[in-house]
Amino acid sequence: MSDTAQTLLDLLDLEVLDRHLFRGSGSGGETPLRIYGGQVIAQALKAAYSTVSKRLCHSLHAYFIRPGDPSRPVIYEVDPARDGRSFTTRRVVAMQNGKQILNLAASFHEAEPGWDHQHAMPEVPPPHGLESRHDILLRNASRVPEERRKEFTRERPFELREVEPRDPLTPEKTSDVNNMWVRMAAAKGADPALQHILMAYVSDFGLLGSSMRPHGLTFHNPAAMTASLDHAMWFHAPVQLENWHLYSMDAPFTGNGRGFNRGAIYTENGQLVASVAQEGLLRPLKTATPR
Repeated sequence: MSDTAQTLLDLLDLEVLDRHLFRGSGSGGETPLRIYGGQVIAQALKAAYSTVSKRLCHSLHAYFIRPGDPSRPVIYEVDPARDGRSFTTRRVVAMQNGKQILNLAASFHEAEPGWDHQHAMPEVPPPHGLESRHDILLRNASRVPEERRKEFTRERPFELREVEPRDPLTPEKTSDVNNMWVRMAAAKGADPALQHILMAYVSDFGLLGSSMRPHGLTFHNPAAMTASLDHAMWFHAPVQLENWHLYSMDAPFTGNGRGFNRGAIYTENGQLVASVAQEGLLRPLKTATPR
């Protein structure tokens, strides 16, 4: 297992403070400036799972309230809202410095029979033969100031391969449709709950970027202030993130300083395992003010 994968797994191993109270590390995620949104969602889901027995999450809804400080731990307080015959509901508040940074509600369900259908997976090139996102960033590291190169060169715990990658620094305007293959080798052997938690972590990666594509923007382009505002996710089938999954994303609307993004996550053989929706801040820097 790579050091970066072990770091991520350690991030998701929360300290139990009390029956419904947990503490997680704020550092070690995707950015040193603020806590990566997927990290807080994954830790909050982990806290909720720690109070649930024999049921898997089928949906979660989260609001990002304040930026998280990576230099401080995050306290997660779980409200055991309901334990029903088929469904279990949990509410989680993530806090730093006595203030809320995220609210999450999650629902858990016992598997039961029913009707089945799904939309077909988009026809895209397979991951084999596509250049990894890590290699693309390595090729472009010399184009950024030295203090930013670590952001481009560091290893990540999961592998990403975009179907239509763009130049990270001088991106062209293109379609909002964004297809990306993802896998995490270290997920092999993880139990179903941890697979969900890892997928929740990954689900925030690149999603907001869909609404940036038609405007010639990327996260490495300093023309916009960006932040996740809310995040919803539905789990439809078991996840095995050690295998390739297609994250098919689009952004049907951008306006009023916000972008709305959707995602569907498929196994390599075409099974839909999760759906995602998110609205994010997309504010021109010339008019940027604190939110």
